[in-house]
Amino acid sequence: MSRSSNREDEVRRMLDGPHPQVPADLAQRATERGGRLLRRHRFARRLVQLVALAAVVAFTVWAVAAQPWQPPPAETTPPLGGW
Repeated sequence: MSRSSNREDEVRRMLDGPHPQVPADLAQRATERGGRLLRRHRFARRLVQLVALAAVVAFTVWAVAAQPWQPPPAETTPPLGGW
């Protein structure tokens, strides 16, 4: 017998044997867990979006108040007249 034939026979014996017992409420528990995970992911996504929006608003308020695109005022005044 070839090696693949031995493997096939072994797999067939495993599949023909008794199947393990599955809890009766397995589908309900899986549905509840999936719902919890979905709610957590939605909450996390919305929290990240809210933090990003707050960062954009904070940056906009700072930019309007500080006006970083304008050059800073001169610290010394140029000399007057022709003395």
